[in-house]
Amino acid sequence: MRMRVVRPLLAALAVAGLAACSGTPSPGSPGSTSQAPSSSPSSTSASSSATPSASAATGAGSAELSITLVESPEAAPQTFTLVCADGVPAAESNHPTAAEACTSIKNNPAILNPAPTKTDQACTMQYGGPATAKVTGAVDGKEVTAAFNRTDGCQIALWDAAKSILGSDGGL
Repeated sequence: MRMRVVRPLLAALAVAGLAACSGTPSPGSPGSTSQAPSSSPSSTSASSSATPSASAATGAGSAELSITLVESPEAAPQTFTLVCADGVPAAESNHPTAAEACTSIKNNPAILNPAPTKTDQACTMQYGGPATAKVTGAVDGKEVTAAFNRTDGCQIALWDAAKSILGSDGGL
């Protein structure tokens, strides 16, 4: 009789643990999957992070960003400039998908600056590749400094949420 109670409980806990890194909750929510991106594989914190949010307020769509992307340790860094006004790329942008990136920023201005993740956040142990990215500048007048990698499930989710801004799907 005892196994009938324990097995469903264990199954529910396993599902909850997997859901923790596979959803797209809003920044700062109790179930938030965001973890501060890091450019170092051994570190899991940085000054900013990114996560998608279905309830995020639409912003002004203004941005001045510098994005540095390194697809692999052997690859030369790629640097993009993204300048947006009202969600539309400016002429000085040299970003590969500037229109899509500006739209993403207008639709979710907090994508590069959500609330920090709790330190006890569980993340799936998977490796998404060696790609790293750094984003600096400003979105709607707020300073942005964010680093991205693909070292675990939470970091991969953050990258995937911001891939239009990063200019890459991480090489996969």
